[in-house]
Amino acid sequence: MKAFLDNDFLLDTVTARVLYHEAAEKCPIIDYHCHLSPREIYEDIRYENITQVWLGGDHYKWRLMRSAGVPEKYITGDASDYEKFEKYAEVLGKAIGNPLHHWSHLELRRFFGYDGILNKNTAPEVWKLANEKLQSDGYTSRGLIMMSNVDTICTTDDPVDSLEWHEKLDADKTFPVTVLPAWRPDKAMNLEKETYLDYLAQLEKAAGMQISSFEDLKKALRARLDFFAAHNCTLSDHGLNYVMYAPATEKEVETVFAARLNGKLPTAQEEAIFKTAFMTFVAGEYHDRNWVMQLHYGCRRDNNPTMFRAMGPDTGFDCVDNYAPSAQTAAFLGALQEADKLPKTVLYSLNTNDNAAIDTILGCFQNEKAVSYIQHGSAWWFNDHFDGMTEQLKSLASLGYLAGFVGMLTDSRSFLSYPRHEYFRRILCRIFGQWVEDGFYPEDMDTLKEIVADISYGNAKRYFCFAKKEI
Repeated sequence: MKAFLDNDFLLDTVTARVLYHEAAEKCPIIDYHCHLSPREIYEDIRYENITQVWLGGDHYKWRLMRSAGVPEKYITGDASDYEKFEKYAEVLGKAIGNPLHHWSHLELRRFFGYDGILNKNTAPEVWKLANEKLQSDGYTSRGLIMMSNVDTICTTDDPVDSLEWHEKLDADKTFPVTVLPAWRPDKAMNLEKETYLDYLAQLEKAAGMQISSFEDLKKALRARLDFFAAHNCTLSDHGLNYVMYAPATEKEVETVFAARLNGKLPTAQEEAIFKTAFMTFVAGEYHDRNWVMQLHYGCRRDNNPTMFRAMGPDTGFDCVDNYAPSAQTAAFLGALQEADKLPKTVLYSLNTNDNAAIDTILGCFQNEKAVSYIQHGSAWWFNDHFDGMTEQLKSLASLGYLAGFVGMLTDSRSFLSYPRHEYFRRILCRIFGQWVEDGFYPEDMDTLKEIVADISYGNAKRYFCFAKKEI
């Protein structure tokens, strides 16, 4: 029987062990999509205890605790930090098969040196050990990043953001990690939201102009794109229900936008018309700037109305959507390609049933401008577990070019999430090892190590055009 989480965790063949320990393990991390706060990085914050750094804002853990019947008081309520940690420890001890059991124990090992098992019995000793470590040298936000061998971080930033913390981080030569903004214009596109006009007022202020038409909106966004580009931004990110494609004339788009400015909420068709025009515009801008466009879709958000009213978005009440039409995704990309405005693009779906569709769409639009010009993004959110990562990797390998894949991201709000990259790399090496052992691929270790190192680090570095921070 193998020991739990030993040095060769998940590495079930000799080939897998060689590939991980000699090619993947020491590669730096590029976290090209996360939700860390640039302010917290700049201020080099120190957390008082493990609950604050581990459970605060982590809706993965919140969902698990709710599933185990834990009262909300001990999740997001007014219970003490220790009580919340104690409840999570109790639930984690029985979370067999859930990736949080692996991730949490990897985090305890890598950051706190705890090789035991966290459960209701060990909660007091882990609480004491972790909190003592958090007050020691190097256990600040920057220290945790450095401990994880992180090269580059891309945060998630709205077009109205001042990017002041990115400016300060860029000017701070004592911190060698590159922290870049990533453009996330969802609020500027989602005209169906009740708060849309309030958001436009913020955008007007940031762009220094009035927005009275869709043409004005494009000018305002272009000004903010210029601002982000001046802060070394090279990629965007979009959270979509699905990729819409409903082309319309400029007049039709302006009519929809004018009606929204007058307070009228759009119909479903009007929403599709506007969002198609919006995405077509920004995609063209990305192409001209050599930015990468990331499209995250297949999620149905805020499904519990009562909890949404009480807690707001991103609190653990989203689910996989079963509607992500590949025809519209392909048509949208095809229209961009026809206009010579197709940017490098990463496609993510929360629905694993879309894997084959995505991987066959990729092949329609690859070109010589970049290796894997269109990418199938890593197994996202509810899929970044053993089975989800394995399915995504095998689908991409079967239908595309896995050697060109840009690899893993954290998509996290926690400074302790970087062992997710280790988890991904171990799974990657496990798959490769099995293929070699089964005779599916030759035992060409030089080539295999190159592929593993590229997927772990090199491909993302080149694809996103990241440069090393000057110190």
